[in-house]
Amino acid sequence: MPLPDSFLEELKARSDITDIVSSYVQLKRRGRNMVGLCPFHHEKTPSFNLYPENGSFYCFGCGAGGDVITFIRRIENLDYMEAVRFLAQRAGIPVPEERVDDGMARLRTRVLEINRESARFFHRFLMGEEGKAGLAYLTNRGLSLRTIRHFGLGFSPPGRFTLCDHLRKAGYTEDEMITANVAFRSRSGRAMDRFHDRVMYPIIDLRGNVVAFGGRILTDEKPKYINTNDTPVYHKSNGLFAMNFAKNAEAGYLILAEGYMDVIALHQAGFPQAIASLGTSLTAEQARLMSRYTKEVVICYDADGAGQKATARAMPILRDAGLLVRVLTVPDGKDPDEFIRSHGEKGPILFKKLLETCSNDVEYRLQKLKDQQNIQTESGRVQYLNAAAEVLSEIENPIERDVYAGRLAEETGVERSSVLLLLRQLDRKRVKTRRRQELRQEQQELSAVKDRVNPEKKDHLRAAAAEEGLIVYLFDHPDDAGKIREKIPPEKFCTAFNRRVYASLLEKIGTGTSVSLSDLSESLTVDEMASVAHMLARRHEAPLTRRDVGELIGVILAESESLGREGIKKATDEELALQLLKIREQKNRRN
Repeated sequence: MPLPDSFLEELKARSDITDIVSSYVQLKRRGRNMVGLCPFHHEKTPSFNLYPENGSFYCFGCGAGGDVITFIRRIENLDYMEAVRFLAQRAGIPVPEERVDDGMARLRTRVLEINRESARFFHRFLMGEEGKAGLAYLTNRGLSLRTIRHFGLGFSPPGRFTLCDHLRKAGYTEDEMITANVAFRSRSGRAMDRFHDRVMYPIIDLRGNVVAFGGRILTDEKPKYINTNDTPVYHKSNGLFAMNFAKNAEAGYLILAEGYMDVIALHQAGFPQAIASLGTSLTAEQARLMSRYTKEVVICYDADGAGQKATARAMPILRDAGLLVRVLTVPDGKDPDEFIRSHGEKGPILFKKLLETCSNDVEYRLQKLKDQQNIQTESGRVQYLNAAAEVLSEIENPIERDVYAGRLAEETGVERSSVLLLLRQLDRKRVKTRRRQELRQEQQELSAVKDRVNPEKKDHLRAAAAEEGLIVYLFDHPDDAGKIREKIPPEKFCTAFNRRVYASLLEKIGTGTSVSLSDLSESLTVDEMASVAHMLARRHEAPLTRRDVGELIGVILAESESLGREGIKKATDEELALQLLKIREQKNRRN
């Protein structure tokens, strides 16, 4: 059953979108709106807009949008009911759970229970007689029993059905085990353990839930590591290993290492700010998660070729998330775990010195480029200058850019003005490229060729534009809903998505005196909420009048009556532009 309207009204009243979004995004006021760097994609200029008046947000860069519930769903990677519970807990409101029939929420709860029980099972096995091989591996790697318990490390039995049998006795079904990805279906149809004969690393989210596992084989069998696939409670592109501990560290920065053992060894050595990405290359989502807890990240990947490539890839992702970036290269090609163990008691002190003296990402990249060229030759200097200028052109801070331009000029023996001229040329090139991309995006939006939420729109551009205008008007003028419905019942709408939104709005208005975007949040997907938020954002600065509504109604009726529900002709871009121009001219004459 749906949540009571009284509860949702109270939740909306106590969940101010500006307060909540401000805890994730640095916002600045721009007129009636708030703007900031979008938390859902890379950007250097703000395209994320918050509209406090109607409780919505929309990013003109990536298309993310919706209400406060949708924002929490996206930023915390939650489903609808989990986002509602998240906000309710924040506001101190009990959720009427007995009224909620949410199968997905129950499934996620069962998966978390299975993960927790599996983690306990693996840990008990590690500490028992049969887990000696796993315990020996961990202790030989220098881990103390205290550290092993702190991270809840375990060992999966060599048998292929041991965990499944245990979970079955605990009351879990085979389908639930498979959904949790601790098991898979064998050829015989029986559920079989996914992890066997491996050292187990439980992955814990920020709320303390075990959401996944990593398992390392002790033999030469391949693959060396097996990691949990995406499940209803886990997406590897969003999580960070040991972030549940690191978020409480007081170092002022995070250490981004490459693997489980590096992170665990660093924690044991006194660096609880260490984290790692989970079996995948660093993602923008992970970088944005880091930015919620720190302003600076030290990349400490392995010194081998793969580690250096991963470092090069991670630096711009972290910088785009607004983070200061430094790079620590461990001497002698060692990883952090090897370095600390090889120096015995002095290991932590020596590693701390490395942290204190490591360079930032710009210096690191420039040194890498310099090492590749012989700047004693003219051709070497030219190649180095051109490559280095590309690096400096990515720096947004003008003071930082100017400092490095002077340093580059000094070490290559060229005029500083020449370096700055080269940077300006690169800036102009980037601006042209960005403008072409924006124009292409605007053209696609106008023609609706990539509209996945309302795929019919591209064939009904004129009618769809009028339908969207009418939907926006209803949000601002719910009192006119009755009159509008008499003239335009939902079946007159030409596109199915707009028809569904329009009908939902009329129904919501019929049960109350006001309506907001949050009233649609339960019945629409995240992408559908973004589409409605886009409608509101496009018309925020130029509200529609009753006269405009008359024209929109006329367009919808004309399209519906002359072409029928199945045969509305496709309008061209030129026709749509002329129609919009006509509406603007009529509006200007009235004003």
